[in-house]
Amino acid sequence: MHVMKRIGALIGVVALLLTPTAAFATGPEYAPEHPTHPTHPAHPTPGPKAPLPQKAKAYGVYCREYSKKHVAGQKGTPFSQCVTAMAKMATAPATTTPKEACKVFLKQKHVKGEKGTPFSRCVVAAAQVKKDTEEASA
Repeated sequence: MHVMKRIGALIGVVALLLTPTAAFATGPEYAPEHPTHPTHPAHPTPGPKAPLPQKAKAYGVYCREYSKKHVAGQKGTPFSQCVTAMAKMATAPATTTPKEACKVFLKQKHVKGEKGTPFSRCVVAAAQVKKDTEEASA
């Protein structure tokens, strides 16, 4: 039994010697001088009249729960209507209220199984866009 303890201790010492100390070291702290690339200016958010692909990249995050399927009798898809409302909210947050931006969804009824009406979800998203644009400009 005494031999087994010595062999175990020997294996432990060898393992410690073979472990590189560099694995435990931390690298130097690096902070870039310029947070953005100097040749690429920051892209402004697209306005309400911009084409849908540009707006979808910017405001699609706020409208992801809306359907991208066309509904008969409506202009565009619910997703595109939401994206347009968010663009309207972002370009004129001081003069536009979330209720005004989302008036397209005003007459739509509640769908069973969904959280809130399309109008209420749009108003919440528009308020978030307004908050985000105000924080970004401050």
